Amino acid sequence: MLDFRVYTFLEVCRHMNFTKAAEALHITQPAVSQHIRFIEEYYQTRLFTFQGKRPVLTEAGEYLLHAFTTLSHDQVYLKEQVLSMQNKKPALIFGATLTIGEYVMPKYLIEYQTRHPDTALTMITANTHELLGRISEGEIDFAIVEGYFDKTQYDYLTFSLEPYIAVAGHPLPGGRRPRTVSDLFGQKLLIREAGSGTREILEKHLAARNLSIQNFASVSEIGNIPALKALVSAGLGITFLYRSAVEEELCAKTLFEITPEDFSVTHDFTLIWQKGSVFASRYRTLFEEWKE
Repeated sequence: MLDFRVYTFLEVCRHMNFTKAAEALHITQPAVSQHIRFIEEYYQTRLFTFQGKRPVLTEAGEYLLHAFTTLSHDQVYLKEQVLSMQNKKPALIFGATLTIGEYVMPKYLIEYQTRHPDTALTMITANTHELLGRISEGEIDFAIVEGYFDKTQYDYLTFSLEPYIAVAGHPLPGGRRPRTVSDLFGQKLLIREAGSGTREILEKHLAARNLSIQNFASVSEIGNIPALKALVSAGLGITFLYRSAVEEELCAKTLFEITPEDFSVTHDFTLIWQKGSVFASRYRTLFEEWKE
């Protein structure tokens, strides 16, 4: 079990405000200051400097924040494993972004649950940002994400390399692919909501060419992938998705690939966990089993 003063430090880092940390922990602000001072005396270093009244982490504070976050996550996971031992049922709790959860993971989950029928399996779907937070809070063991993340803060393995393509509800005239992405700007773009990894890929690649989604004739945001595909299939616009999300529709010819010749994009689906976790070997073993 972690010392209770460590949780005070983590709460201060979460809010970067001693008063708000005290309110969240239901203790007084002097108690918060006392807890921080205890940790500073123990490690013989300053954890914070101040810009006006705002605390700012020192280099040592940043290091301890990362270390304590990992320890906090591992403690939650360790408690879950001990409880599952008592219940005689192992548990696996992980996260996946929406595209991965809906279109990539089902076959892996079927294989895993077939091999390990007694495992209590929980998969949570959310965007990359939320899943990173859940890892830090110890709510999930690991996540498989499509979005960008700070590779200095997490350990990771490349789960797969996925083609990212443009699709429409009908072939373009002549059945030819457009030569450049600019050739699609006369189309209405249907796209996932802001914060989605699927959308972020497109925005980053357009920005690298000094372009944006606003260059399309119009833009509509659709937060649900099946609804998005249905609208495109009805001829109401085009979209960009991972091939794995539209494989069935391409085979059934209800959607057609229209990826421009100058738009060859692939992106990693990545399995990530808290950097330095003592359970890293378990995650690597699971990764190898899934990739057999």
